[in-house]
Amino acid sequence: MKSLVDVGIRAHNLFERTVIHLQSPFLLAVRLYWGWQFFQTGWGKLMNPQRVVEYFTSLNIPFAIFNAYLVGFSECIGGALLFIGLGSRLISIPLTVDMIMAYVTADREALKSIIADPGKFYNADPYTFLFAAILILIFGPGKISVDALMQRVMGRKQKHA
Repeated sequence: MKSLVDVGIRAHNLFERTVIHLQSPFLLAVRLYWGWQFFQTGWGKLMNPQRVVEYFTSLNIPFAIFNAYLVGFSECIGGALLFIGLGSRLISIPLTVDMIMAYVTADREALKSIIADPGKFYNADPYTFLFAAILILIFGPGKISVDALMQRVMGRKQKHA
């Protein structure tokens, strides 16, 4: 008769083998949703740069015109790349920095509340964008991405060389 520990270990191993198959679809969903959100916010900034410049100026952000376009292009292009899964980890770096700077400049009170009032921190606009960018930076784009396709193609070429 099998021990209860053996049954528990087998059940756990079965569970692990089952849920690991959810990783790539989950990363795909994160990339598609937040890539699109980044793209839309960046596109909005590029379509109305004067409003963004005025807002950045009101926050005392230096070089407001330059930074408005930099953020707009970063979010628009970065979002599109994240969406398709091309250069995902690399593009997650400027998107992460962008969202940290959004906290520092526009949601400073939320940032200061990260320990004392975490709800204020995670209810701030940059939070989910930041979380998505960091998630892709750490875990990658998953198997359903252009990055993964390129790795598979390059792996085949190296085997045939």
